[in-house]
Amino acid sequence: MEIEFKFCIPPDRLAAVQAAVRRGRWAAIRMEARYFDTPDGALASRGIAFRLRREGDQWVQTVKALGDGPLDRQEHNVARGPATAGSAPEPQPQLHSDTVAGTQLLQALQAASGPLTETYGTEMDRLTRDVTRQGAVVELALDTGRVVAHRGTPQQAEAPICELELELKAGPVAGLAALATQWASRHGLFLSTVSKAERGERLLAAPGSRSPRKVRDLSATYQQLPTGLALQRAVVAHCLQQILGPASDLADGSMDDEQVHQLRIGIRRLRTALRELAPLAPGSFDFAWEPPLVDVFQQLGHLRDRSQVLQRIGVELRAAGGPPMPSHKDKDAGLCDAAHIVRNAAFQSVLVGMMAFTTQGPDATHGAPAGLDARATRHLLQQRLRALHGQVQKGTRGFATRTPQAQHRLRKRLKRLRYLTEFVAPALDAHSTRFLDSLQPALSALGRLNDERVAAALYRELAESGEPNAWFGVGWLAGREALAVAACEQALARILEAPRLRKTGKR
Repeated sequence: MEIEFKFCIPPDRLAAVQAAVRRGRWAAIRMEARYFDTPDGALASRGIAFRLRREGDQWVQTVKALGDGPLDRQEHNVARGPATAGSAPEPQPQLHSDTVAGTQLLQALQAASGPLTETYGTEMDRLTRDVTRQGAVVELALDTGRVVAHRGTPQQAEAPICELELELKAGPVAGLAALATQWASRHGLFLSTVSKAERGERLLAAPGSRSPRKVRDLSATYQQLPTGLALQRAVVAHCLQQILGPASDLADGSMDDEQVHQLRIGIRRLRTALRELAPLAPGSFDFAWEPPLVDVFQQLGHLRDRSQVLQRIGVELRAAGGPPMPSHKDKDAGLCDAAHIVRNAAFQSVLVGMMAFTTQGPDATHGAPAGLDARATRHLLQQRLRALHGQVQKGTRGFATRTPQAQHRLRKRLKRLRYLTEFVAPALDAHSTRFLDSLQPALSALGRLNDERVAAALYRELAESGEPNAWFGVGWLAGREALAVAACEQALARILEAPRLRKTGKR
C-alpha cells in the first residue's frame, strides 16, 4: 500500500518548484508508460490501473487499485527486465496474484468481455528527492510531460502532466502531512485526485460524456458500526470521497456548476460529522478545520445562488410571461472564482490534515485516543439522533408562523438528521431506509422555499440597481411564498408519521 499526496502545479509556479526539488541530492529519470484495459473498460470502471512503464533502462509492470481511504492506494510492482530498443514485454497480469491489487485485477479480467488492449500512454520526466520531516522519510517526485490517447491517428489527443507527488517511504503520516502542507502553501499547489490513468480515460471518452465520480456507500465500508475513533475516521473518509473529486476538478478549472453543488453537499456532510461525532473520541478532530470549510462553503454558495438558482427561477419566470433579463453573470468569470476559492491555502491545508487523519498508516494507533467503546458509541449516537429528531418535530409545529430564520434553521437541522442517520445506518433497524425516505419530501420543499427566497433577494437587488424587468420576478416570487410555505408544512407532516429509528443488536 502506498500513502501519498498529489498536487497540481500552476504553470507560473513550475520553475520555482523545479528549483526547490533540485536542492540537495536529486535524480532525474525519463519514463514512458503503456496502459491497458479491456474493450468494455472492466479495469477503469473498478478504479484499477494496469501499466507497463519504462523507467530509464528497465521495464516495470504495475497494478494500482483503490485503498481504504482517500490517502492510500493498493499498488504492486514487478520488474520485467531491461528495456531494449523497439520492444516491450507483453503484459502478464498473473504476476500480481496473491496481492490485494492483483486479486482485484484478476477478478475484473475474469468478468471482462474481451482481452487486454493498449489504451493510452504517458511520456514524462521525473525529478526525485528524499526529504526527512518529523521522523518521516518522504520521496518528492516532480512529473512533467503528457498523456496521449489515440496515438498516431487523426483522433490523437493529449493532456499535460505537471504535478508533484509526496510519498511516504517510512515513518509517521504526520511528517508527510506537515511536509505536504508546507510545499502546497509555499508554492500555491492544490490537491488532485485525478490520476494519470484517469486523465487518459478522459481523453478516450467523448466530449461531455464524463460520468460523475462514484462515492462508495458507507454500508460497503462497514456492515457493523465501528466505535470511537474508528467510526470518526470511516465517516470523514467517506465525506472526503465526495469532496476531493469536485475540489480537484474545480481547482483545475472545471466549468461544471454541478461540481460546485456536489462540493457544497460534501462540505455540509463533513461539517455534520465534525459536529455530531466529535464526542466519540474527544480531541481527535482539529478545531482549526471548521473555519476554512465554512468560508469555502459560503463563497461557493454565493456563486451557486447567482448561477443555478437564478437560472432555474428565470426559466419559470419566462414561462409565466415575464420579460427577458440580461445574463446574470459572466459564466467564465464565475467559474474562475470557483477555482480561486478552492485553491485557497487554508482550505487545501484542511484537506491535507483530514486526509492524514483518515489513513491507517504505520503510526495510525500510536498515541491516538481510542475513544468510546461499542456500547457507549451506540448510546451517544442514539442520544444525538433523538435530540435532532426532537428538534425537527418541534420545528414542524406551527411552521408557517415562524420567522424565515427559524424556518431555515429547521432545514439545516433536518439535513444534519439525514446525514447522521446515513452515517450510522448499519447500527439501525430496517426502518432506517423508510425514515430517510420520509425526510426527502420535506428537504425538497424546504430547499425550494430557500431558493425562492434567495432569488427574491437577488431580483430585488437587480431591480433596485436599475434593472426594471427584475420587478416582475420580485412580484411573482412574493406571490409564490405562501404556496411554498404551505408545501413545506404538508411535507413536514410526513416526518411526524415516519417510523422511529431503533438500534439493532449488532455489536
